Amino acid sequence: MSGAAARILVTGGASGVGAACAPALLAAGLEPILVDIAAIAAAPTGALVWERAFDVADEEAVEAGVEAIERAHGPLYGVVNAAGVLGKMHLAEKVQMRHWDREMAIDLRGTFLVCRAAGARMAARGRGAIVNVASVAGMTSAPAHAYAAAKAGVIQLTATLAAEWGRRGVRVNAVSPGFTRTPALEAGVAAGALDRGSMTHPTALGRLVEAAEVAEAIAWLVSPRASGVTGINLPVDAGFLAGATWDAYGGFRNA
Repeated sequence: MSGAAARILVTGGASGVGAACAPALLAAGLEPILVDIAAIAAAPTGALVWERAFDVADEEAVEAGVEAIERAHGPLYGVVNAAGVLGKMHLAEKVQMRHWDREMAIDLRGTFLVCRAAGARMAARGRGAIVNVASVAGMTSAPAHAYAAAKAGVIQLTATLAAEWGRRGVRVNAVSPGFTRTPALEAGVAAGALDRGSMTHPTALGRLVEAAEVAEAIAWLVSPRASGVTGINLPVDAGFLAGATWDAYGGFRNA
């Protein structure tokens, strides 16, 4: 693919999974356009960086941003919604609603706004692909009340949009990372909010997920190689979901 057929908008492109998507998309023959509300310090050769701040939670800014990007670089073929935020973990009665609202605004509302702005344009043109970054937290219970609820919403939204836009040529899928080694996770470990052993012990592979591994799954789903795949949620979790209950049966047999 090249040119108009290959342009992929990546939100949250400054760090974490969003940043990791750039080399994976380039390797798949796609052309990433990275956006973020924060400045993007570096990007691999071949990736485009949108210099203006892109606030996924702002409806008018998203609509104007997608329009400006297409005017500057041509029609988008795909979107990767990687922008997200994980707040502090508190007991339900101690959750501050301003924190809840911020996570919902970025993680769920922002995903929908970008899907709508770019996806409607792709549907009108009759082709496109969207990958939303959800989380295994949206598939299980977790003490991250707003984040988990928002990511569960992203998974549901993905299936709904896949059904709505499928006959107009747009595929919509989600990827649900497990505990992924990103700067945000490492900061949580350093602050004592997260414990590395507790995150890796339940996984079938006995380790964290690498951001590049999540990016490879995203690159496949957004590319024409996954042309028959839509409406799915693909966990990339080092086997966290598969292994999470094994301690109740005495643990892994070969550990």
